[in-house]
Amino acid sequence: MAFTKWDGESLPPALKAHVLLLVLSLLPTVVYIPYSLSVVLHAALTVYVGSWRSVKAEPPQESMTHRDAMKFPIVGSCVLFGLFLCFRYIPKWLVNLLLSGYITLLGAFAINAVTLPFVNQLFTEATRRKVLKLPSFPAVPFVSKEPTPLELTVPELLLCVPSLGLGVWYACTKHWVANNALGIAFSLLGIESVSLGSFKTAATLLSGLFVYDIFWVFCTPVMVSVAKNFDAPIKLLFPRESLRALHTAAAAGAASKPNFAMLGLGDIVIPGLFVALMLRYDVQSNFKTSYFQSVFWGYVGGLGTTIFVMNYFKAAQPALLYIVPAVLLTVAAHAALRGEFSSLWHYQEDHVAQQEAEEAAAAGKAVEPKKQQ
Repeated sequence: MAFTKWDGESLPPALKAHVLLLVLSLLPTVVYIPYSLSVVLHAALTVYVGSWRSVKAEPPQESMTHRDAMKFPIVGSCVLFGLFLCFRYIPKWLVNLLLSGYITLLGAFAINAVTLPFVNQLFTEATRRKVLKLPSFPAVPFVSKEPTPLELTVPELLLCVPSLGLGVWYACTKHWVANNALGIAFSLLGIESVSLGSFKTAATLLSGLFVYDIFWVFCTPVMVSVAKNFDAPIKLLFPRESLRALHTAAAAGAASKPNFAMLGLGDIVIPGLFVALMLRYDVQSNFKTSYFQSVFWGYVGGLGTTIFVMNYFKAAQPALLYIVPAVLLTVAAHAALRGEFSSLWHYQEDHVAQQEAEEAAAAGKAVEPKKQQ
């Protein structure tokens, strides 16, 4: 029996994993969980849930090309170093005010998008299809030339209240629970909405970011400095201390800041895109292959190794240094044992193959008139 892909509106697949992720996100507020275990569980469940949400009937909203994958580490390096210079020469509070406010607003929209399939179930089909037209956003210089129309369905409008409320809570308090809620929503939406398109593109992206992570963490203070100074939900925070210590620090105010371990969203989303790609590969083969299991546990093992090395050396570690070899080598070894490495290496998702065929056809049509001349 063929697997039925998600339509994006009904309840998403892996419902139990969704519930576990929600419980895990709230559990540290009542029970202390060792941060090493909490990091691995949060990241693994987020990748697992995001991967299953990516198995949709419709092609993903965004697809990365091989050229995009080659440029990504360079563009990322420019952005990272730019942020480092901003924090060095511009008041920290001003940079965080501008950037974290924008990112927090995006996070509220991410919360809305991630929870929408669940809220949709409370309404009839006719109500879900009803679109409410709101005042348009005005044109923004260098961003949009014309006003942006704002249209929301009834469920989306209903979700705006708690989503924006969560964003305001984070903006006002910077509470780590609100930070993690926004960060997990970003991660789920990223893994769900973006496709790497092919195994070659995935291998190129991961290999480039492997070097990127090593350079900016080990060779410069840039990555660690930006992560510590950038007060926005671009990372997940995990208490290193007991709940009593957290309450004591909160009561003491700025004089005693609580101690948190952190994991950047890139260490979740980037490998998560590859894990999701392997899941869709298994779905396409009607689960005659099981690369998803191999790459998922490879991710868990790579992240666990990161935490172990970090605790052993008492120093920040580039997570992709351990995650990238773990996920690529587990899949490569699995494919080699099955004699499928060549077919996996040349694998492309249907929408990518179709897009390349259309581009080739368009290029052929463009050449014909020149030949006639």
